[in-house]
This record gives sequence, C-alpha cells and structure tokens, in this order.
Amino acid sequence: MTSTIDVMTPSSPDPSEIAAGLIDLLDLREIEISADFATPATVAAYEGDSSPQPGGHVFGGQVMGQAVTAVGRTVPEGRRIHSMYSYFLAPGDPAHPIRFQVDALRDGGSFSVRRVLATQPSRSADEADRTILAMTASFQEQQDGLEHQERAPEAPDPEGLPTTAEVLQGIEHPVARYWATQRPIDIRHVTDPIYLQPDPASEVADTQMVWMRTLAPVQADPLLHDAILSFASDYTPFEPILRRQGLSWITPGLRMATIDHAIWWHRHVDANEWLLYVQRSPSASGGRGLTHGQMFDRSGDLVATVTQEGMIRVKRES
Repeated sequence: MTSTIDVMTPSSPDPSEIAAGLIDLLDLREIEISADFATPATVAAYEGDSSPQPGGHVFGGQVMGQAVTAVGRTVPEGRRIHSMYSYFLAPGDPAHPIRFQVDALRDGGSFSVRRVLATQPSRSADEADRTILAMTASFQEQQDGLEHQERAPEAPDPEGLPTTAEVLQGIEHPVARYWATQRPIDIRHVTDPIYLQPDPASEVADTQMVWMRTLAPVQADPLLHDAILSFASDYTPFEPILRRQGLSWITPGLRMATIDHAIWWHRHVDANEWLLYVQRSPSASGGRGLTHGQMFDRSGDLVATVTQEGMIRVKRES
C-alpha cells in the first residue's frame, strides 16, 4: 500500500447488497471430484469465486470462510465446527475460481475431522495447479459438559463509535475507498484506528478492541454464520502488531502476509449481532508477528479464540 492519500467524494453503496454479496461469495457450488487431487479419503469438491480487492489479490479471510463452508457440508447433520487451523501457502488469483477438495479424516461418535485443500490453476501451462490454502477442521455434536469462561472487558457500545466510512471520509485512495464502502463487515474501533497514523500511545498499547458484525442483516444457515466469523476474523490481526511498533497501515515499505490462522469456537453466534474482538500481540521476531484474539458477544460471553502468525516486514529507505 502506498502512502499517497488525497481527497475524494464518498460513494454510498447499498449495505444490504454488499452483505448479500458476502453470502453469495461463501455459498459454494458443488463440482466433480478431480482425480488429480483425490485421495482415498476424498468425499466432495466445491468451487467458489473471489471478490475484487485493491491490488489484485484474494483476501485470506474469504478463502478461509469458503473452506469452512466446504468442510461443513460434508459432516453428519447436527455437528458444528469447534476448531480449525489454516496455512496460507500461496497468494490467490482473483481471475480464477478457487477449488476446494475435502477429505474425511474421521467420523467418530461425537467428532468429525476434515481436511480441505484450496487450489487454483498454475500461472504457467507446464506446472501443476497451485495449493493456496490447507485447512484442517474438527466438528462436534452439541453436548453438555463442564463450563467456565473469561468475560468481556469493559468497552463502549458500538453504536456510539465511528464507522470505517466515517473514519476514512474524504480520503482518495483505492484501499481507503474499498475499506470505507465495500467491506461486508462493519468494523468499529474502540482503540484509535491506525489506518492513517500510528497509535499515539504505542509504547503502552498492548491491547486492541474492535466491534464487528455484518454490514447489514443476512439470512443464512448456521454453517454460513460460522464461515462469516472466519471471514471477519482475518481483517484486523495485524493491527495489534502495528500498534505496538508505532506503525500504521500506510507506513512506507510495509509488507504483510498471513502465514497461519487458527480459530476455536466456544459458542456459536449470529454474525448479524455485534461481536467485541479483543486482540494483543505477545511477540514479533524474525520478520513474523503473532496475534492472540478473543471474540465476545454483546452479553459478554466468550464465543471464539483466534490466533494468527504473519510475515511482517518494513523496508527502510536507504
């Protein structure tokens, strides 16, 4: 991302259309299993498209959300995802559909485990298709058991916080315009946003909090709400790292890419309702940064835990 930002005239797209587009994006079409990728455990294959992004890349949260949809469609009825681990292996190409081939690794009395590879055509005719993401996910029947949880920290209500569109109003830049007008998730920062400038309290900024929900209400089955949580969880994990380092999204020479991303669902949610995403970065070293996050619902219940490691580098001007 470049740091050149000018004044723009804001546009006003329909939030309902943008949110409905997210459902279309995550709702995959089933296709024939490819012998080139099939294993004895392969049970299904699906295909999905990509939403245009600034810079011509594919948003990692999109691929994760689509992969959650793919694996969730192959498990016995009544089992919901409780954990997943994803490795991002190569950048996606929005010009080509993404293929998801699912292997059933286990179906036990209460749990099911699935593996999915997301692939796209190679960039040259003499190379095999590229794997852009590998995910393993586990599903469980609803069961009673021991319970305890951490509770949400105090935070102002989201209704009184500025939207991303309000924060970036008047900014002419492709990425700023996309964030302000096209993202299907409504993100509102409790801590100061760092889109345009570093956190002035970076020396003591060990925690970030944002509220998030779908931009407009959507009608979707429970699996797609799990997929939306996966999608949304990938928007802000780099921010706690940037915040602690006194950087912003437009720092010159900044390069970032997700390496791996894991989610544990403790309780399932309606993605139309506000979630408080509390994040911190316990470590950055070797050109990598780690973020730990917790998602709480409006009542303060802990609904998910998220961890992500990413490559993060700043090319200093010589």
